[in-house]
Amino acid sequence: MDSSINKKIDVAILAARQAGKIILEKLGNTAFSDKAKSNLVTEADLTAQKTITDCIRKHFPTHGIFAEEEALLLNKGAEDLWIIDPLDGTNNFAHTIPHFSISIAYTRAGQVVAGVIFDPNRDEMFTAVKGSGAFLNGTSISVSEARSLQEAIIATGFYYDRDLMMRKTLETIEKLFEANIHGIRRFGSAALDLCWVACGRFDAYFEYKLSPWDFAAGMLILEEAGGKCTDHMGNPLNLKSKGIAVSNGQFHQEFLNIIRWN
Repeated sequence: MDSSINKKIDVAILAARQAGKIILEKLGNTAFSDKAKSNLVTEADLTAQKTITDCIRKHFPTHGIFAEEEALLLNKGAEDLWIIDPLDGTNNFAHTIPHFSISIAYTRAGQVVAGVIFDPNRDEMFTAVKGSGAFLNGTSISVSEARSLQEAIIATGFYYDRDLMMRKTLETIEKLFEANIHGIRRFGSAALDLCWVACGRFDAYFEYKLSPWDFAAGMLILEEAGGKCTDHMGNPLNLKSKGIAVSNGQFHQEFLNIIRWN
């Protein structure tokens, strides 16, 4: 790993830990409001985002920043861009459910080069640099060895739209159960779902609509752990993708045959 990437990972870890400390301090003691139906934003989201962006700009003042809250975009057009979700799992956080994360990805010329996802409740720091593997608290991780859907436990998520997309997700879950999977889990943090596939806790994950800050870091972590990442139609996953389908790579086509949706 070259020294310039080393510094970026170190700064991302520092920013994630600072944000995690703030978020835990505010857990159970923060107001929230609706961004849209069922889509909450809390004081913790905003404070954590400022903490992360301030940390990055202190070390890399010319870099661009693209972050979820308030649709923040700084230094548009910069070749070096950070993609940030300061609190992935806000609905869990707002209801004091201890399952949420901070996601920070560094991209160069549109490609994710480094990623960090921090689970402050478990003190788990997932990291990856392109071409150098994926790690949990400094220990190398890899995907599971499940060989078929029948051996798999699968994660999913629901977008805030409770109309057609919700019905399609429920229909797909039914089809997956008909394929005799071990089980379905819906925990509410896409970033952690990706990391949990990466470290073998889940075998696959799908969701029909996500934003880049939801999956940019997790996509790299999972790929570096040996997983397979596509959109829900089977196309290579990239920062412009909307839906996501990931797995340990052992049964990906079988998985896609069930979840594919135009």
